[in-house]
Amino acid sequence: MSDDQAAIVDLAIIGGGINGAGIARDAAGRGWSVFLCEQSDLGSATSSASTKLVHGGLRYLEYYEFRLVREALMEREVLWAIAPHIIWPLRFVLPHHKGLRPAWLLRLGLFLYDNIGGRKRLPPTRAVRLDTDEVGRPLKAIYHRAFEYSDCWVEDSRLVVLNARDAAAKGAEIRPRTRCASADRESGLWRIAVQDTETHETRTLRARALVNAAGPWVGEVLGGVLRSNTRAAVRLVKGSHIVVRKLYDHDRCYIFQNADNRIFFAIPYERDFTLIGTTDLDYTGDPGDVRISESEIGYLCAGASEYFTAPVTPDMVVWTYSGVRPLYDDGARKAQAATRDYVLTLDAPKGEAALLSVFGGKITTFRRLAESALEKLAPHLPAAHGSAAGWTAKQRLPGGDFPVDGFPAQVAALLRDYPFLAPGHAWRLVRAYGTDARFLLGDARAAADLGRVLGADLTEAEVRYLVRAEWARHADDIVWRRGKLGLHMDAGQIAALEQMLCETRTLPHKGEGEANDG
Repeated sequence: MSDDQAAIVDLAIIGGGINGAGIARDAAGRGWSVFLCEQSDLGSATSSASTKLVHGGLRYLEYYEFRLVREALMEREVLWAIAPHIIWPLRFVLPHHKGLRPAWLLRLGLFLYDNIGGRKRLPPTRAVRLDTDEVGRPLKAIYHRAFEYSDCWVEDSRLVVLNARDAAAKGAEIRPRTRCASADRESGLWRIAVQDTETHETRTLRARALVNAAGPWVGEVLGGVLRSNTRAAVRLVKGSHIVVRKLYDHDRCYIFQNADNRIFFAIPYERDFTLIGTTDLDYTGDPGDVRISESEIGYLCAGASEYFTAPVTPDMVVWTYSGVRPLYDDGARKAQAATRDYVLTLDAPKGEAALLSVFGGKITTFRRLAESALEKLAPHLPAAHGSAAGWTAKQRLPGGDFPVDGFPAQVAALLRDYPFLAPGHAWRLVRAYGTDARFLLGDARAAADLGRVLGADLTEAEVRYLVRAEWARHADDIVWRRGKLGLHMDAGQIAALEQMLCETRTLPHKGEGEANDG
């Protein structure tokens, strides 16, 4: 197809992390035509390497980030309501540590946290005596007082995929493993060349506006793909996490203070594990090659051992992950002090196509970021003919069409209708897919109808569903991003899954939100 015959879309988006997927969903719902390309799997970089929290960011109050904290706090219950299968409340225990932040400062911060964000359903802060409450049992006896407050958990990479699915269901074209090779302004439009990173097939399209939501690669896209003279005001900060076998039996999380004035979390994870993180280190390498260092593992183990009665040691670590946060470079001296707020820069010379670049942001505020991005871009796009601005706060994400307190009922209903499922299997399916678990299970009447079990409780039926409806192509997509079954499978099982996917890669790959059509 010649360039003058190339398809024209209203909005092209580079980057399939949470910000790109969120913008695609919002724009498609408003009636604009959307094309999104992502060089790897959806959510495969920063968006799958978070601490998995939808939270206001208690520590950001110390840096006077009141606007960011308020917006994030307000988003907690909005996101919980539209995706109750992958987002749910957690209670966080903050022990008072003598010699660090005083108790009055903690109380003041939590008072603000409870009252500036429109909290309605989440329970408020309470004081805790660690010598009498069960949350004190895993901790050293030197800790006597604590405060317990609310935030939420999120399955981060699933949040990306569900936004992409909803965007596709509303007409967006979502193309993972597709690299933007070049983008040039031409005759009032963007002329964009993209290449499939696996087949190397190329195509050209044109767009009325372009969004650079490439995350840690935002600067590389600006300077390389777009050949822009705009300064990439991005500060790359590495954050790493460790996972160990379950350290305690209750369902609360801990937020601990470190002597270096940082905070870190210890969170119940995947039912059998504890997640500990994160670090904050400036990073200058390739974001695609980020790895945890031995010193980071030692730092997190030492920090946890400061609080837990039983020491946490490097030999206890069963899995690690690291990501690179593309923060806006505000000149802060330390990485931990760099702003987590988002900054959107619009480059729209008169008579030329608009370019919006996304810097910074938190997974909690992705939806508001998308609204702000489209507010900036709307004057450069045709009149919207779909839903009004703000619609994403009300419409459920795929699988989330049940009440926020309805998760147990969903599991019970699935067990009633598919009695051959083990309770733990049904629980996991509802956590991952919500009401869409029924599309995966279909008309199965016995476990054998789901095909072979490929490891843990992963069946051929689930793999087919993920290939067909959620753009999965490789084993890592399934066991580390669409879920975390990699923690329960051995290397041989994961290799066998990869081999099966290679053999079946000729399956129709729609990924157009078809699971919503049943």
